[in-house]
Amino acid sequence: MDLHKLVKKAQKGNDKAFLELFQQHEESIYRIAYMYLKNKDDALDVVQDTAYQSFKSIDSLREPQYFKTWILKIAINRSIYILRQRKKSIPLPPEYTEQQVASSCEEDIPLSITLQELLDELDTHEKSVIILKFYQGYTFQVISDMLELPLGSTKTILYRGLSKLRKSLKRGEIS
Repeated sequence: MDLHKLVKKAQKGNDKAFLELFQQHEESIYRIAYMYLKNKDDALDVVQDTAYQSFKSIDSLREPQYFKTWILKIAINRSIYILRQRKKSIPLPPEYTEQQVASSCEEDIPLSITLQELLDELDTHEKSVIILKFYQGYTFQVISDMLELPLGSTKTILYRGLSKLRKSLKRGEIS
């Protein structure tokens, strides 16, 4: 069944149609969430939250052809929300972190910075635009619509983020 018909059925309350739509994009939602959160359990929570939020608000989707863009936007917003909640968490006591550092020194762990770690140093807009552009392959117009940013700002944010990544590489922060 085509996308337009499925969305219309889901908007009329057909649970099976919504489930079919959601399952088509579940993997993309998980990958986006994992890129932000770097934690399997948190990414799965985002998938579940996205399912709930999108099911609850499917009526707000005006253009059925943009279902994937709409649902990924929900996933990104849920991921950013979890990241903000993490910042509010209470840090571990010093004894625990010292013990953890001592035990990690015993293991043979390479000290290289990955691209993912570099992306984590960008602000949320820069990270979102880079992920959507290079990992998901969206056009600037779709990204600007998804993030509700002007087209010119979306391009500026991308190039500013790429510039920051290049500077990190030139400083030798990656090996």
